[in-house]
Amino acid sequence: MRRANPLLRRLPPYFLTWHTFRFRTICSGRRGFAGTATTTKTKHLDTFTEQFEIGSRVITLETGKFARFANGAVVLTMENTNVLSTVVSAKGDAVRDFLPLTVDYQEKQFAQGVIPTSFTRREGAPKERELLCGRIIDRPIRPLFPPGFYHEVQVTASVLSSDGEHDPDVLAANATSAALMLSDIPWGGPIGMVRIGRICGKFIVNPTTDELKLSDLNLVYAGTMDKTLMIDVQACEISEKDLEAGLRMAHLEAIKYIEPQIRLAAKAGKSKKEYKLSMLSDKTMDKVRNIAEEPIKAVFTDPTYGKFERGEALDNITQDVKRVLVEEGDEESLKVLSKAVDTVRKKVVRERIIAEGNRVDGRQLDEVRPLYCEAGCISVLHGSALFSRGETQVLCTVTLGAPTDAQRLESVVGPPSKRFMLHYSFPPFCINEVGKHGGINRREVGHGTLAEKAFLAVLPPKEDFPYTIRVNSEVMASDGSTSMATVCGGSMALMEAGIPVREHVAGVSVGLVSELDPSTGKIADYRILTDILGLEDHLGDIDFKIAGTRKGVTASQLDMKPAGIPLDIVCECLEPAHKARLLILEHMEQEISIPRNKNDSTSPRLATLKYNNDAIRRLIGPMGALKKKIEEETGARISVGDGELTVVAKNQSVMDKVLEKIDFIVGREIEVGGIYTGIVSNIKEYGAFVEFNGGHQGLLHISELSYEPVSRVSEVVSVGQKLSLMCIGQDVYGNIKLSLKATFPRPGILETNDVTEGSVTSAKETDGNASRVQEQQNSASQSSLGDPESGEAKSPTSQVPVIVIRSASECDEEEKSSKVPRVDNGAQLDRKSKSRPSQNAIHSAPKSKSRKSQDVIDSSTSHSGPLPYTNAKKTKDKASVTAKDLEVGTIVTAKVYQIRAQGFVLDLGGGVRGVYRFEENNSRDFKIGDEMRVVCSSFSNKGIPVLSLADDK
Repeated sequence: MRRANPLLRRLPPYFLTWHTFRFRTICSGRRGFAGTATTTKTKHLDTFTEQFEIGSRVITLETGKFARFANGAVVLTMENTNVLSTVVSAKGDAVRDFLPLTVDYQEKQFAQGVIPTSFTRREGAPKERELLCGRIIDRPIRPLFPPGFYHEVQVTASVLSSDGEHDPDVLAANATSAALMLSDIPWGGPIGMVRIGRICGKFIVNPTTDELKLSDLNLVYAGTMDKTLMIDVQACEISEKDLEAGLRMAHLEAIKYIEPQIRLAAKAGKSKKEYKLSMLSDKTMDKVRNIAEEPIKAVFTDPTYGKFERGEALDNITQDVKRVLVEEGDEESLKVLSKAVDTVRKKVVRERIIAEGNRVDGRQLDEVRPLYCEAGCISVLHGSALFSRGETQVLCTVTLGAPTDAQRLESVVGPPSKRFMLHYSFPPFCINEVGKHGGINRREVGHGTLAEKAFLAVLPPKEDFPYTIRVNSEVMASDGSTSMATVCGGSMALMEAGIPVREHVAGVSVGLVSELDPSTGKIADYRILTDILGLEDHLGDIDFKIAGTRKGVTASQLDMKPAGIPLDIVCECLEPAHKARLLILEHMEQEISIPRNKNDSTSPRLATLKYNNDAIRRLIGPMGALKKKIEEETGARISVGDGELTVVAKNQSVMDKVLEKIDFIVGREIEVGGIYTGIVSNIKEYGAFVEFNGGHQGLLHISELSYEPVSRVSEVVSVGQKLSLMCIGQDVYGNIKLSLKATFPRPGILETNDVTEGSVTSAKETDGNASRVQEQQNSASQSSLGDPESGEAKSPTSQVPVIVIRSASECDEEEKSSKVPRVDNGAQLDRKSKSRPSQNAIHSAPKSKSRKSQDVIDSSTSHSGPLPYTNAKKTKDKASVTAKDLEVGTIVTAKVYQIRAQGFVLDLGGGVRGVYRFEENNSRDFKIGDEMRVVCSSFSNKGIPVLSLADDK
């Protein structure tokens, strides 16, 4: 740091501020002198404001406070939303044949009091919404620049603050119009822009974002005092008549912006500067017209030309004109040759349409080009469709994803995300050109958003269809109206993907060719063209895109080249567009009319599973590592919510893999009869311990390995082996009992039609195709009659007390310390254990109306030989039959408890069940609860009484 002057350090402070020396301050030891009397006066900002009211809201225009060096700068304020718009123009001469107008719209996060979440904490590249808002500003102001004005102009609209209630896009357009009026740039404004909504049939001017959620119309309209310049519509199948009423109201409200801008320009506006205009001289035009007019007429009157054949013929004519001009040495005409030839083409085409009503390709004015529709052209995709109209061809595909795949939006207004996206791509090959791919293209974003708006009215609500939907439109060939072809192809692709859209949406583009009266400058004659070609779009006046269903319009967009056209002509275009739309819809419905049922192997699957937050944390793992691993291994997407998992898989096989992994990690409610996948963790002499269902442990007894005798457990299973096992109950030690053989049919026994719902999850799955219910054949405990208790034990509707799961080590210690005698299951289940209880309960049999208590017979085959019925739960009915009382030849009165395919399951009382097999000539006219006299004829190998009808005689 530079040291202070020693002399100044000795001077007293008051001496340094003495006005005679005009000292003002000392900074870092330096002297500072105050200015003269004329420079010390504070200059106040000269600001000018205009305040007016639109609808029920007060709007203020202010200039002179911000961006004073700009050619024109205006701040427009509506309540707590402020937008600054500035315009500047290049100083040099314009050596080009087009207007290089750039419109940038910016929404920085400070406008809503938020710091950007990016790594650099700065705003990045322009977002899609910023590009769309820039287009809304650009489209109405561009036609008003004078012909031949090719100087570079840049418009920058910045949102200074936003209350989140009013969309700044319309405010920015009006502020831009006011800034152009204040500048010295020649411009044919001002314009007014307004947004119109409709709620319950009533139009609303400048609706808030909350009101737009309830509105069936979102109309943005821009125009001058007597003409329309731009229209942008999103609607819920509004009729053409109602849309016309909205347009007429919008025009009356939009012109209210014009007078305040004129008054502000009168106060603070600059005088318009004389810019050099690049106009074609009459001499050049006459020379080019004489050479090229007749050959151009010959090309345009031949309908056999295709797009590229016609273009090649016109290029040859241009080369012929160029050779003549080179021979004559006319350098001035050579510089503007392409512009002059294009002007001759435009004149020839327009005169022929106005005078003869004939178009370039020989069609009538209201005729639609030949159509071709094909749904499902790429079968492996979720949805696909190919749509062709004339030489325009578009391929649309549909991809379904998880709810978390929704696009996140960071705008000052509107929703934070959107689950439906339509992306439009215009590759160079579609027009036989060489170009670069990549980057966000303003035109592509605009066309894709228009088609996206067209579908919003017919999409199913999120509650009915939770998938995220992406439609991708690839233009294969372009000869006009590719955005409307995207609407048609996208509608078929959505139905082909099985998305329950209410009905088809189609779109068509309408053009206009007009003739002006030289004396008044007004339109003297005009023709409306349906389904315009690319050439007619280029040489015509407007491109009016209208999309909708049979019921009404869902989206519309109007762009034009002249400085506005009357609203009456715009409204007249709605009727031919409606007729053409119905014709296109008829062809689309012939190809596909309803959403297809996608049950093939390539269709995506979605399941929503309910778990507690602890279970979800186990699934996610540290830093989400476990969840990421599952996604990488299976290719599925897992979305995590509060107590909810959403799984989206490419197909059913992937879904099964994901659900199996989730079940193994998180587990589900354990049910008797449920099928689970487990891994053998330890092998003992008497069986194997298996880890399954999210860390639970069960015992696979040696007797449950196979229907054949097994001498050693290790001969059948090994540590680390993955098995599919059935939960069959709980043993006397408190362990969950698992069975391997129960998952296979019992050999030598005729199987019944009974099935068990194995993997019944407690989760609620929103897609039936992703159901985890597995049908398994009855096991050994369900033979032709099955185990009398098995059908009841597999019902998941009732519960027994929480079970105790013991590890293999705990069982080993207890076996060494004491030998547990065989006791009845009821006593064992009720016994308290010091071990940690399980978080899940085993579902047992439902309560039967014929039983007053929840009696459960342990019907497993965990012991070899007949199972004594002393293991059954004891009841209070002392008069009922017990297992000890029952012998061969005992006659009892039994009730029909279950009716099977081969016989009855009979309730003998006291918790004892028996089976009765049908014989020939036996009557089967029994119902559940009927009593019958039976005699015990034998016992099965499991100790189950086999009964027959008693002969009372």
